[in-house]
Amino acid sequence: MQLRDAGDRDFALIRKLLESCELPHADLTGDRNHHFVLACEADVLIGAVGMELCGEAALLRSLAVAPDHRCRGVAVKLVNAIESYAKSRQIKALYLLTLTAPDFFAARGYQRADRKQAPAALQDTTEFKNICPAAAVCMTKKL
Repeated sequence: MQLRDAGDRDFALIRKLLESCELPHADLTGDRNHHFVLACEADVLIGAVGMELCGEAALLRSLAVAPDHRCRGVAVKLVNAIESYAKSRQIKALYLLTLTAPDFFAARGYQRADRKQAPAALQDTTEFKNICPAAAVCMTKKL
């Protein structure tokens, strides 16, 4: 497995992977605020994780691994890679919203947080405002 940064041409593949994993993707445009790390095997996309920059904080989003590649540590490697990338961009905290993976992220040092206490720039993202329902668990990790 190889990890690499996503380029503009990768967003169609990322959206297809997210759709196959039943994750939202309509707002992913490949603009300068969306940064993705990809996991590939033999030039086939098997996983992705994204980060939406919002000042000194960022929204970790769209962690997805193709169903036939799960339980192989791909998700852990992707989260580690996006955290390293965030640190290199001087991001001080990562936030995320999840309906299905709070235990996975808690095992990696993320803590539950009050969604209303997230930085205003994060609350203004499409994911916070429109995509993730109020029932989603908000979590954060200081970097």
